[in-house]
Amino acid sequence: MPALTHDDLLRRAKELRLPAQHHVDGADEPGSGAAFTVVSPRDGQVLGEVADAHGAEVDLAVAAARRAFDSGPWPRLAPAERGRILLRVADLLEERREDLALTVSLEMGKPFTDAYGIELRAAINTFRWYGQLADKLTDESPHVAPDALALVTREPAGVVGAVVPWNFPLTLASWKIAPALAAGCTVVLKPSESSPLSALTLGRIATEAGLPPGVLNVVAGDGPTAGRALGLHPDVDVLAFTGSTAVGRHFLRYAADSNLKRVWLELGGKSPNIVLPDAPDLEKAAATAAWGIFFNQGEMCTAPSRLLVHSSVAERVTEAIVARARELRVGDPLDPATEMGALVGEGHLERVLDHIGAGVGQGARLRAGGARTLTDTGGSYLHPTVFDQVDPGMRLAREEIFGPVLSVLAFDDVEEAVRLANATEYGLAAGLWTSDLSTAHRVARALKAGTVWVNCYEEGDLTVPFGGMKQSGNGRDKSAHALEKYTELKTTWIQL
Repeated sequence: MPALTHDDLLRRAKELRLPAQHHVDGADEPGSGAAFTVVSPRDGQVLGEVADAHGAEVDLAVAAARRAFDSGPWPRLAPAERGRILLRVADLLEERREDLALTVSLEMGKPFTDAYGIELRAAINTFRWYGQLADKLTDESPHVAPDALALVTREPAGVVGAVVPWNFPLTLASWKIAPALAAGCTVVLKPSESSPLSALTLGRIATEAGLPPGVLNVVAGDGPTAGRALGLHPDVDVLAFTGSTAVGRHFLRYAADSNLKRVWLELGGKSPNIVLPDAPDLEKAAATAAWGIFFNQGEMCTAPSRLLVHSSVAERVTEAIVARARELRVGDPLDPATEMGALVGEGHLERVLDHIGAGVGQGARLRAGGARTLTDTGGSYLHPTVFDQVDPGMRLAREEIFGPVLSVLAFDDVEEAVRLANATEYGLAAGLWTSDLSTAHRVARALKAGTVWVNCYEEGDLTVPFGGMKQSGNGRDKSAHALEKYTELKTTWIQL
């Protein structure tokens, strides 16, 4: 972690050169001249005017990706060579890690320390991991009759459209881009209009690292226009999306209305975090629960927003989290002492406050927070918020808030905890705290979630897949399984 002071970061923020144009076919692309304003949630100040993609710009980017796939070198390179270029991307991200972390912090509000130490670490590791994996994949030759030879090969699927949200703009982009490129696909990336700057920079870095023109294209624009155009485009073969369940439904419709492209969705969550009275360390369980819901301002699809705690220890655990919420330092993302930064913007802050108001109105007990703070800065800041006495039918317990708002629900036995945990349309992640090995296995199997953490939360690495069940989506990011989204299986049967 660099030893940068608040003043250092403020100075560097003023000196930072931010991109303003799309990156298409290996070069800057101004598009039609239309632009939108990017505002920093840390102070409400304008970061810049960025080219706004409409149908013509998306067509241009997809055409570049199609040429690069159909007649360019990338799908035809030896996998080891593709891997070397991905490793070079990782090296350049490392070289520019401080400026990229600063860009992420400015555009979406997370503390610079988290952007540098967590967001950029994840992006760098992702490109490095898939770069190392690229030449280690194998095809199959099943045992068949002696007079035949059967081959099952994986081939790159084609042009990939990737649409990613603002909460982890580089991490989630890397989770889509790196395996798609490793498989030999070409990509058109559309980042959120709230956080396009780091993704546009990533596109330029990838070209500098040696990606041929058209292999990675980045267009900035909003979902209803640019995202829709990408989803409907007949020359996009695969669409990979991370975001809300409501928008995920749109992409499924776009696929049905166009070329039946495969659509892979990583969607919302309302993740339960179960604390049993035999947790090996209740203090650690409480501290981790607080970290999980307040990290990244609670703007995380896996955030443990429903704390399910046994009634015998509920007050003890809740009070520890309330104490942490009250002492947590909310402040300027560019201050290294800040522990929780700004929410992504005023509109999102208002939506989170609406959920808080509904919680109070429906009878939940507000134990901490519940109001905005630092109102004199011009930024979008909220006190860390904790509710208890939450009923399972309340909005607090059912709807994804995507903010630093914890709902505490008490239970009396393990069976009730599992029922409460699964009583949601989502199935992305879950946590469980227990000292009993049998209970850990039984409950983990019973939970309808793509990831279950036992006696920890948000742990793991690139060797394991990530994704959800139910209305949290389909398909998996991370691990070798991610390549399944970007490849086609072909059977070749040769009669001897």
